Amino acid sequence: MKITVRLFASYREAVGHSVVEVPLDHDADGPAIWAALVARYPRLASLPAPSGYAVNDEYTRAPGPFREADEVALIPPVSGGEGRAPATHAPVVMLTDAPISVDALLGAVADPSAGAVVLFLGVVRDNARGRRVQHLTYEAYDVLARRELERIAHEAAARWPITRVAITHRTGRLGIGEASVAIAVSAPHRAAAFEAGRFCIDSLKLTVPIWKKEIWDGGAEWIGAEPHAREGRQ
Repeated sequence: MKITVRLFASYREAVGHSVVEVPLDHDADGPAIWAALVARYPRLASLPAPSGYAVNDEYTRAPGPFREADEVALIPPVSGGEGRAPATHAPVVMLTDAPISVDALLGAVADPSAGAVVLFLGVVRDNARGRRVQHLTYEAYDVLARRELERIAHEAAARWPITRVAITHRTGRLGIGEASVAIAVSAPHRAAAFEAGRFCIDSLKLTVPIWKKEIWDGGAEWIGAEPHAREGRQ
């Protein structure tokens, strides 16, 4: 049996392709896919194992057994860091390769019932881990990233009495000082707006399949693909 495997970020670069076909036994699972790929593409051995899998654009905890027509995406570790009334409007989530418009984001959460609006901007800084950063590149698994952003926004609305939520993330190349992510939350009161906004950015960094590559003088690296990240997962 052969299945189609989608690769992103550090995996895609190590293999040299974004889509490959992998022969598998009919009872194979997710780790078997990874093992087969490492055997075929030795450069993958230096990278951390997948933090998750998606089958036909749906996250799954236990991938397999597979069917011939299945498309399986391997999710590299993302570049993470560090009963109430629901929101009255559907959240606004967006992935874009264009500069983020703060005015548009604030307009998306404007509401006459809101007495507080919190805006968070994540911007590209010129240094990381002792290196002088030139620019960053972001890559997303578009379908799942949008779905996960919507899930985070809905969870925030279920946990805090907020009015509206809007989340935008950039993809592609970003220069120093450019905003890579923006989150706006409106609520009747400031405490809920602050707490919900922090929850959104912290959750985004941990679970949304968006990967960051740092480019500096003389080198580049996908964050989450470092050797110490691999060791931490063993």
